[in-house]
Amino acid sequence: MKLKKITASVTAVILLLLNSPTTVITTHADEPMRDISTMELVKDMGIGINLGNTFESCPNWYEEDWIAKWSDGKPNNYETAWGSPVITKDIIEGFAKEGFGTLRIPVAWSNMMAHDGTYTINPEYDARIHEVVDWTIDSGMYAIINIHWDGGWVNNFPQEKEESMKRYTRMWEQIAESFKDYDDYLMFESQNEELGWESIWNPWGGTEGKAESYALCNEINQKFVDIIRSSGGNNPKRHLLISGYNTGIDRTCDQLFKMPNDPANRMAISVHYYSPAGFAILEEDADWGKAIPTWGSSEDYASLRYEMDMMKTNFTDKGIPVIIGEYGCPTKNKEPESVRRFLSSVCEEAYKRGHCPVMWSTPGGHYDRDTCKMADSELQKKLYEIGGKEFNPRTETDITLKGDVNADGEFNAADIVILSKWIMGVPDTKLQNWKAADLISDEKINIFDLCLMKQQLVKN
Repeated sequence: MKLKKITASVTAVILLLLNSPTTVITTHADEPMRDISTMELVKDMGIGINLGNTFESCPNWYEEDWIAKWSDGKPNNYETAWGSPVITKDIIEGFAKEGFGTLRIPVAWSNMMAHDGTYTINPEYDARIHEVVDWTIDSGMYAIINIHWDGGWVNNFPQEKEESMKRYTRMWEQIAESFKDYDDYLMFESQNEELGWESIWNPWGGTEGKAESYALCNEINQKFVDIIRSSGGNNPKRHLLISGYNTGIDRTCDQLFKMPNDPANRMAISVHYYSPAGFAILEEDADWGKAIPTWGSSEDYASLRYEMDMMKTNFTDKGIPVIIGEYGCPTKNKEPESVRRFLSSVCEEAYKRGHCPVMWSTPGGHYDRDTCKMADSELQKKLYEIGGKEFNPRTETDITLKGDVNADGEFNAADIVILSKWIMGVPDTKLQNWKAADLISDEKINIFDLCLMKQQLVKN
């Protein structure tokens, strides 16, 4: 259960005495970071799933914001624009109950952003992401948030580098500040698939511009690490996920790709797996390829194992853990057993090499957001057997003594002083054991709990 906190001035405290409290601010802040390596953390993440086509739904950066135009322009209008229902706690808990240990939450932070050149993230949108991250962590899962496609503005880096870097920097500075006190169940990912530019280097047309494009990718990833490490709270020790070159396995394993310098040495690498494209991407024939309805030939398995071995050799074996941030395939025009075989095989081959596989899932896809269960129970069983986890919501420290908010084993006047300061919003005041302050047992902490604590101390 999350900490529910009221911070207020003295005037607000008086008003609370006159009016029953109905509004609280929820937070997952002030949790400690564990002394574990990123390799250990990735191993603990189990298998994962994406909350796809939800908080990254957005208009193209160069288009009119049609979502705001045809709605009231609130966070829920954006999260439902690409077909998702409004995300609920039940939907998030459903992922955990189906055995997933990690939820990747792609985010388009430019949604609802003012067009004034400051790139200020909208507080309502930020609060909505906080709510979903809190549900994720409360359910026992790890959460990954990133700057996703976000309308495609990252594609402008080659032509507008200074302004694009300003935007990237401003956005990550704000995200880092907003989530700085979350513990290591929250991971930041530098970007999605956009770090790599065909306008600089055409991978199918030789090597001209290749070094330049890789250098820009490496520079952006280094900027990401520098921003997070220089921010406050738990961020100097936060585990970070670095986006590979276009998140392609072969391109990320190229010697031109460099992991950033990180003083904390807490980084993992992210790549995606959608191969072969005819099966994993195309639902029907396109001008660049033919759709494939089945998967599972000896060549298919050999290709899968070869690419997973590439990541193991180039990263895992060198102490850099791997997260397959996306893998998946459509179900339309695909043989159901091939879909099952592909998804479970990618998951298994990644997991047994120490990678964390995170399946791509969108509304109407592999996870049913109406029933809060996997659409294919047989697939769910296969995935669970590979690396699934039992549903195990996170719980805070057990209370051994009511009123002992500083967790020193005693209830005395010092606890009263700390709670008084905390309610009044005195900076840097923390409750080491917040549940001990909830004397009313309503999962809220306010002036009424303080009054009961004072009465209890007098009785003692």
